Order: sequence, then structure tokens, then C-alpha cells
Amino acid sequence: MRRALVLSMAALLALPALADQGALVVVLDPGHGGKFPHDGAHGGRGLHEKVIALQVAQKTRDALEAQGATVILTRDEDEDIPLADRVRIANEAGADVFLSIHCNAMEKREDRKVTRGVETYFLSPDPTDAEARMLAQLENGGPDAVPLPKANDPVMGILNDLALGQARNDSAALAQIVQQHIARETKSPSRGVRQAPFLVLSGTRMPSALVEIGFISHPQEGRMLGGEKYQLRVAQALASGVRDFAEKVLVRRLVAQVKPQPGNTGALPVNAATVVASPGGTR
Repeated sequence: MRRALVLSMAALLALPALADQGALVVVLDPGHGGKFPHDGAHGGRGLHEKVIALQVAQKTRDALEAQGATVILTRDEDEDIPLADRVRIANEAGADVFLSIHCNAMEKREDRKVTRGVETYFLSPDPTDAEARMLAQLENGGPDAVPLPKANDPVMGILNDLALGQARNDSAALAQIVQQHIARETKSPSRGVRQAPFLVLSGTRMPSALVEIGFISHPQEGRMLGGEKYQLRVAQALASGVRDFAEKVLVRRLVAQVKPQPGNTGALPVNAATVVASPGGTR
């Protein structure tokens, strides 16, 4: 497989997932799946969030694989995958990036007529506002949903917090970059980057974000989301956002990690910190 990122051996060793897989590893999570109440939001003309999320995820996978990435879907058909299993899939894959794909919706008729746009979330125990809190509750399975289990060992808990700290910081950057791309490339109104306690983002050991690609409940935007042409635009935007994040954040951090410190001559070969962003590069 052709590589999206061509790294020196020293740089590769600084990021196990890239070193082991030979390419950027992305896990895409098509939201929802299966029967009610796990099928997500509904729109007019028989539109279902679970269907659109899967179609867009598959198109995003194709776009990323064309650039040399290794892509795994948490589901590739209409089935209900528990949130904890989606997290487990990403962690066991050693993913560099996790992106959960959803469609938004409004309940009240007057809101359904006017509310549209895209928004991207990163994990935080403190939601941006009441709307973000309500959305997280819905995506989590309701206000009584059981949170993911935590380590009972206090020492393990501390180590996990340290290990996840950088991923949490990078998740905000991932959300920002993905939001910029999808708003610009689809020309959909931007509702901004927000934060909320989504269970599907909790426990992931890599930068993670949840993107609401539009309102399935809006008459015009819903029809667009159900169309092949617009789905391709969304998918290309998501793929561009992930690639942009990898180049701006992941690769630059690798350079910083392997860059020789002042006075530390001979610690690495001269070209050990060389990183070439090459979407069409070779092995």
C-alpha cells in the first residue's frame, strides 16, 4: 500500500501505529445502526441517520485509502455496535485518529424548518451548553446510560490519565481542523467546535472527534445529505481534514520528538528528523 506519510525510521519509532502499519491508521465510526432505538435520527422522505452515516463513512474510507491511509470502520453494515466496542476497535487497531460520523436533528417543527449546519465535538466532561449536553445524552443512549468502566487501580488510573492527556489535547485540534474543512468544502453553515461528554469518545487512546455532518431534519439539508453528490463532498472534506490534522499535528510532533537537542551531537542521523508529506508517495 502506498503511504500517506513518508517518515524516517527514527520518526516512525516515535509513533507505534504508523511504524507497525506503514501508513496513517484511521478508524471511522458510522454512528448508530440496527433497529430502534439505536437507528439514530430520522428525516423526511424516509431518511435515516444510520444509513447516511454509513454511506459517508464508506466514501471517506475510499478517499483516505486513495491517499495511502489504512482505514477501519467500526461497522460496515446496518448493525448495532455497542459504544464500548467501538472504542475497543479503535484502541486495538492502534489508530492514529478516530472520527465518529453522525447527522443532527431538531424535534420541534419550527426548528426543523430553519436549523441547519455542521458542528464538530471533542470530549469534555463539561458540555458547551444545554444543547450540547442534550445531544450527548441522546448519542450516549439516554440520560440513564451507563458510562464506560474505569480502572479500579488508582495507580493504573493515573498512568492512563497521563497516557491520554496528549490525545485529549490533540482532539481539540482535530475537531477544529475537521470543522474548518467540512464547513468550507460543503459551504454548509458552521455551528462551530463544541465539547460534550460523548461515551464513544471516552476511553479512546488517540485523538478523537465526533462530527455532525448536517441536520437530517432540515428540508433542504436533509435531501442533500441523502444524495450521492453531496455525500462525496462531505467525505472528501472529512478525508482532507484528517490528512491536514496528520500533517499539521502528528507529523510535526514526530519531528519535535526526534529532533536532536542542542549539544547532543550524534544522537540521531542527520536525516532522522526528515518528514515528507506525500499523499501520493511511495514506500
